[in-house]
Amino acid sequence: MIDTKKPNASPSLLTYNDLRAVSLALEHYTKGPLLDGLWKRPELSRRDRSVVTVAALIARIQTIEMPFHFALALDNGVKPSELSEIITHLAFYSGWANAMSAVAVTKDIFHRRGLGINQLPPAKDKLLPLNEEAEIQRATQVNKNFGQVSPGLVQNTTDLLFRDLWLRSALAPRDRSLVTVSSLIASGQVAQITYHLNRAMDNGLTQTQASEVLTHIAFYSGWPNAFSALPVVKEVFEKRQS
Repeated sequence: MIDTKKPNASPSLLTYNDLRAVSLALEHYTKGPLLDGLWKRPELSRRDRSVVTVAALIARIQTIEMPFHFALALDNGVKPSELSEIITHLAFYSGWANAMSAVAVTKDIFHRRGLGINQLPPAKDKLLPLNEEAEIQRATQVNKNFGQVSPGLVQNTTDLLFRDLWLRSALAPRDRSLVTVSSLIASGQVAQITYHLNRAMDNGLTQTQASEVLTHIAFYSGWPNAFSALPVVKEVFEKRQS
């Protein structure tokens, strides 16, 4: 719904005239609090806001807004390789069908912009260094708690996620954490937020930025999901300050 006036921008499927025909109040809130308010708040960069929005849309399979916001993300500084990697990452954290819905939209955007396979991350990416001590501690605790419940899931979590996906260099660790936390809040997966928010802040996300993620995502995933995450985020903040 933002008129970017850029030749490569993908238009929204809906116009202000469409909103006006259905809800004058929704048009008002879209133009004012959302686009002229939220997107201009300084606590997150426009690039970060795009990353959060893209993650939320994929997590909730909200395809009607994907063309516009995926294109806007590229305009806001998200590299094609990073958008590609966000989709790959969320296949694991939101499910394959969610990722495939994003692929269906992104392939057309990449085609219109002349973005080819040479601008995408390789299938076997260069891996970042692994914090062996922290990973052994994580894997040991998870195996102790759940190894007898689902050994396959526990093993895949170690091999595919923490010794592969999380180490792919196409997305900076802070951004990968930002994507993960955003998708968890957007989909109401509060049980996983504590671990991943702590990891995000260890990876460089500040408390101010983490707080603003909640403010931003309330508009794109609904106030209940944002408020459901509040007690968990509050506890993380308090424990890190103690």
